[in-house]
Amino acid sequence: MPIRDFPFTHIHSDDVPRPWLPICIGNPATGLSQNAYGLIDTGADECAFPASYASLLGHNLQAGTEKTIKTGNGITTAYSHTSSITILNLHGEPAITIDETLIDFMPNLYVVLLGVKSFLNRFILIINYPSQIFSIQWP
Repeated sequence: MPIRDFPFTHIHSDDVPRPWLPICIGNPATGLSQNAYGLIDTGADECAFPASYASLLGHNLQAGTEKTIKTGNGITTAYSHTSSITILNLHGEPAITIDETLIDFMPNLYVVLLGVKSFLNRFILIINYPSQIFSIQWP
């Protein structure tokens, strides 16, 4: 079931409202999962999560595939691990799951970013900034 007219959210009271999507990230190898809000980031090539999520999911951070990434803050190291991402609806219930996709876990990252190649390219995304709502549909 598509997510329609999902309201922008303030993660912190002094933030501007943004398209934050409730998700559950999981480690298929351990069965561990963690709920989070991911920022829909059309400027990010990949999904990137704070490194702290790796241990919560039972990943050994540095055992992942190491790669160097250019970010808005400069060059950093990321460690890719196979994970699943489940989109949650307004009631916190699972709507759709992307099984076994590579996620970059990054030290010095403090928000979950949902990028294009490993996430957004699977969906039809409509962002209505004047109304501060967004919708996600899947084929």
